[in-house]
Amino acid sequence: MKRLKQITAMIGVIVLIALYVITLVLAVIGSDQSMQLFKAALYASVILPVLLWAYSFIYKLLKNNYSPEARERLEKLKKDGKGSSADTEKEEN
Repeated sequence: MKRLKQITAMIGVIVLIALYVITLVLAVIGSDQSMQLFKAALYASVILPVLLWAYSFIYKLLKNNYSPEARERLEKLKKDGKGSSADTEKEEN
């Protein structure tokens, strides 16, 4: 999971750098169409980091939203090989 986060972060950094370079190039060109593209690149370079932060914030909230009892049950299910609900019902009876 840690490796996946690192890869995702690197992709995000590369995309943001590319957006900044594109924004700079479009600002220098100065034609009508490049101004529209400039506005879109500038908008994306502001909105993209905000959305990434919001998604990660919501993910952390949802991930840590389980009660201790629910976490124990999830860990038990993971250890048992994710048994079916029929197996769980048999164990309870």
